[in-house]
Amino acid sequence: MNDKSERQGYWYGLESRKQMGAVDVLNALRDYRSAEADMRRRTRASMGMGETDLVALRYLLEAERAGRDVGPKELAVRLGVTSASMTSLVDRLVRSGYVTREPHPTDRRALILRPTAGSDQEVRSTLGDMHTRMMEAAESLSGEDSAVVVEFLRRMRKAIDSIATP
Repeated sequence: MNDKSERQGYWYGLESRKQMGAVDVLNALRDYRSAEADMRRRTRASMGMGETDLVALRYLLEAERAGRDVGPKELAVRLGVTSASMTSLVDRLVRSGYVTREPHPTDRRALILRPTAGSDQEVRSTLGDMHTRMMEAAESLSGEDSAVVVEFLRRMRKAIDSIATP
């Protein structure tokens, strides 16, 4: 990414080598995000899921590993969806065999959502190779380089979080 034509994805002036390097970093980050989005699309397609369905399933799997029960209301809040949308989402996940509905142990009116054993296995088999490759890339960094990357990503997160929404 050193030729000027590849830097034109950003509208920043390139008055200095430092700015050119910064634009190269931002272009590489944008390229990574695009590749990750493509991978997520392929993953969702192979599992027959939408983005929100996959996020919901991952949340339920994480909660189960942590020993926490999750009901539809908590999941709806987490995903920022309405209760009607949550009902449709849960219906899809149950119908496809990724989630079961169980009665709440102390509240007869409430339900607990549990990922099935098969859903955990499918997510692991679908995403396992990708996670292994990402871990290998991260492990190839020296301790010093890892610290630089982590600090950079934290500063990028802070920069993005500080942008006011219209």
